[in-house]
Amino acid sequence: MATVRKRGDYQWQAIVKRKGFSPTSKTFLNRKDAEAWATVTESEMLRGVFIPRAEAEKTTLKEALERYRDEATARKKGKSREETRIARWMDHKLAVRSLASIRGADLAKFRDEWRKAGKAENTIRIELALLSHLFEVARREWGMESLQNPVKTIALPGPSERRERRLEPGEETTLLAELEQGRNQYAAPVVRFAIETAMRQGEILGLRWEDVDLKTRVAVLHDTKNGERRVVPLSSAALSVLKSLPRGIRGGLIFKITQDGLIRAFNLARILHEFA
Repeated sequence: MATVRKRGDYQWQAIVKRKGFSPTSKTFLNRKDAEAWATVTESEMLRGVFIPRAEAEKTTLKEALERYRDEATARKKGKSREETRIARWMDHKLAVRSLASIRGADLAKFRDEWRKAGKAENTIRIELALLSHLFEVARREWGMESLQNPVKTIALPGPSERRERRLEPGEETTLLAELEQGRNQYAAPVVRFAIETAMRQGEILGLRWEDVDLKTRVAVLHDTKNGERRVVPLSSAALSVLKSLPRGIRGGLIFKITQDGLIRAFNLARILHEFA
């Protein structure tokens, strides 16, 4: 049974009650829209295809992001980076909109705005991938089966093509010399250590003194990309890098530099080298 009643001076509320379903309602600004919604909803219930939309219509993107951060992001290895992306979305003007109201056109506009701002295609793709997974989690696990994933309706940027170039003879020495003269004392040691061990950047920046045994000449990686513990043998040159660095009484991180700091130092060294 569907009923429509006036609420206050400017709103109309449609209420649909059918056996086997929880009562569902929605408020509109005019009676015509309320009646149309009630008719469609009751018809869906009669045909057994009704999917509740209330949760998706009342949950804002900001609320969903908070829940996703606490339930999904918290279990990921790269949670700090994803938390940063979530914080950006929470400050976006779309954050106050309900999940059900967000359309592909909204996200296509975001994509184009970021392109005009000079953001890398891969950066935009990662930002949108976060929202896409959030919508999928909401549909599958949060009882919002009525949701459509708006990210799937737009053209996504492809992964950026990575440019690789080997250093010419003499360039390695020159770049390391430029890094040695930079502000951060850890930039050059990170590069030297990477050359000697072939470890990934994230593995090196996350390496702690507790993970290194100078006597047996090994470094133990506990949080690798594939999730398995790995032991890396250390050459004499790699050991020399470690022995040249200050070590706190309580241990801690060996290379006290962030990924952004390392990138800035390397880019500056490269520029200085090119214009030398």
